[in-house]
Amino acid sequence: MPAKEKVQLKGRNNNMLESLKKLYARDLDTLAKEIQSFNNEENLWQIRPGISNSAGNLALHICGNLKHFIGTGIGQTGYVRQRELEFSQKHVPIPELIANIKETKDIVITTLNKISPEALSATYPVTLRDEAFSTEYFLMHLHAHLNYHLGQINYLRRLIEG
Repeated sequence: MPAKEKVQLKGRNNNMLESLKKLYARDLDTLAKEIQSFNNEENLWQIRPGISNSAGNLALHICGNLKHFIGTGIGQTGYVRQRELEFSQKHVPIPELIANIKETKDIVITTLNKISPEALSATYPVTLRDEAFSTEYFLMHLHAHLNYHLGQINYLRRLIEG
């Protein structure tokens, strides 16, 4: 690859990383605010007919997912995911959920601060559904996943608390 192309690619990847850091920070802060917006802590663990997961479990799932795929998958943090607990654990106090979200945000931002533009372009070390992706693509996928569940949490709060 000519030197000029490498410089342009590196600049594009740096811009992508900066954008991803801002988006993850913003949306994990929004997740914390959403959890704190519940008027009754018990409502975090409520579901309605046809809805499988509570807002509390979705928050645990978001954190576990990001700590696993970004923290361990890229940052080599050593975090060991217990996915089943993300959906079965109940009645985690709000301050504990907020601490988990803050820890997740710290792991995500620290990891993204350390990733090189070359690593961003490289294939992510884990395949999903037998498909390989660039790390950049997978980070965008994980952000979309975060927002999908963030929207569910907002909707559940409004549905349950009126």
